[in-house]
Amino acid sequence: MSAVQTTCPTPDDTRRRGPLVEVFFSLLRSRTFLVGFAIVLFWVACALFGEHFAPYDPLADDIINALAPPSSEHWFGTDQIGRDVFSRVIVGSRDILTVAPLATLLATVAGTALGLLTGYFRGLVDDVVSRILEAFMAIPVVIVALLAIVALGTSKTTVIVVIGLSFAPIIARTVRSAVLAERELDYLAAAQLRHESAVHTMFVEILPNVIPPILVETTVRLGYAIFAVATLSFMGFGIQPPSPDWALSISSNYGMIGGGFWWTVLFDALAIASLVIGVNLVADGFHGALND
Repeated sequence: MSAVQTTCPTPDDTRRRGPLVEVFFSLLRSRTFLVGFAIVLFWVACALFGEHFAPYDPLADDIINALAPPSSEHWFGTDQIGRDVFSRVIVGSRDILTVAPLATLLATVAGTALGLLTGYFRGLVDDVVSRILEAFMAIPVVIVALLAIVALGTSKTTVIVVIGLSFAPIIARTVRSAVLAERELDYLAAAQLRHESAVHTMFVEILPNVIPPILVETTVRLGYAIFAVATLSFMGFGIQPPSPDWALSISSNYGMIGGGFWWTVLFDALAIASLVIGVNLVADGFHGALND
């Protein structure tokens, strides 16, 4: 008889993969996460494939049918120049789901780097960088964005950079707190005994251990980024016409509410609200799974 060889996971494998597997199954058991993920996934699908199942061209006007109420022909009615509101809501998720995630990604990368820097070196570096970040955090994001856009001009790139750099200090503060807690653990003392460089210690030793709070903070910031992009678009400084962007459509049609044409605004507003709620539910699900 031949012996059957079995491979048992080593303690290192258990430490590396066990927590990730537990988080994954915790997310699958979380109704909060699943509902939020379904909402976000729906709007992502609309952003990617909306033009294929939208019943009308979202940019095509039809003055004869302007301001038609919701009906079997136009489920969400038409706007002031006859464009189908349902088609515009479906396709309108594309720009905001491009700009907001890219801005959040920039904020996460910059904030993580700054948080690692200030938390690891502490002392003078921490004091100087933290004071600068606090000064930026004292100014509302929309005010900073408006000043930058007026100076640099209106474009998607400008909006992404401005919102990303505005949220970076908040993420940096979260990462700094996590790094300060990690500094007291034995594995960092071992890295110092091995004379590892600061860059290696920060990005190879510490960073993998502070990923959980970074993930939670990133999903939370994404919700705020969606609101920031929508606010700028509503004010005319964000996404520009002829995009069917939700906030831009609200800005173009909100004057119609007084005349009883509520459908020109309501469905776009509900779309923004549902996307933000979905992102926040995903963030809550992440937070719960990582703290189980």
